[in-house]
Amino acid sequence: MNKPTQGQKTEVNMEIRVQSIKFDADQKLLDFVEKKFSKIEKFYDAVTGVDVALSLLPDHENKNVKVQVNIPGSTIVVEKNAKTFEDAVVDCADILKEKLVKAKEKRAE
Repeated sequence: MNKPTQGQKTEVNMEIRVQSIKFDADQKLLDFVEKKFSKIEKFYDAVTGVDVALSLLPDHENKNVKVQVNIPGSTIVVEKNAKTFEDAVVDCADILKEKLVKAKEKRAE
């Protein structure tokens, strides 16, 4: 791999790992999760990995999504429950956007 010259960014391949706990997630849900979290790189370009855990809870809003985003020197964790996995994923993605923007601003200082 060529070293970047001044002004060029090194390309970091962000890996998204999805784990469904105690159930089999269908491909449609996996694709949705991948699509939502692949966009977070726009908010912080140094994201190195995203771990998503999907699980079922016994209560009413029983779909749980826990997301860990790895950035240099830190890990951001967001967990949400909702009636559907899609709603929980969207909630997590929205919170992550805010946290990543704050982390990027803090890094720039």
